[in-house]
Amino acid sequence: MKTRNRTLKLADIPTDYAGLFRMHPLRPIHDKVDLDNATRIIDAMAGHDLNNDQEDYLEAIATLVMAYEDEHKPAKTARVSPLNTLRYLVEQSEMTASQLGDLLGNRSLGSKVLRGERDLSKSHIRVLADYFKVSTDLFL
Repeated sequence: MKTRNRTLKLADIPTDYAGLFRMHPLRPIHDKVDLDNATRIIDAMAGHDLNNDQEDYLEAIATLVMAYEDEHKPAKTARVSPLNTLRYLVEQSEMTASQLGDLLGNRSLGSKVLRGERDLSKSHIRVLADYFKVSTDLFL
C-alpha cells in the first residue's frame, strides 16, 4: 500500500546518491501518491546549495515528475508573472526581503522588487536564476 510521507526539510535529505536512492528510488511515477512523494523531495531540495550527488538526483526526479505531468495534466495556458514567481521562490526558501536585497546587491532593493516598485535587471535575473537553480525565463 502506498502512503504519503511527512514534510521534508533539507536536513532530512541524504548527501550521497546511494542514500537518496534508498530514501526514494528513482522509478517512473504512476499515480498521485508517487507524484506527491517525489514533489515533496523536490520541494525540500530546491533553492538550496546541493552537492553533485544531490543535484544529479534532483535533476533525475524532476525529469520523472515532468514526464508524469506532461502525460497526466493538461497544459496551462496562463503564465505566472515573473514577480509572482519570485515571490513564491522567496517565500518557499524562507528568505526575507532584506536577504533578497543583499543577494541583488542592495539591501533595500529586495522590498522594492517584491512590491513591484522596481523591475529586475538582466544581471539580477541571472543572480536569481543561479541562486534558485531555475531558468532565467521564469523572470522574463
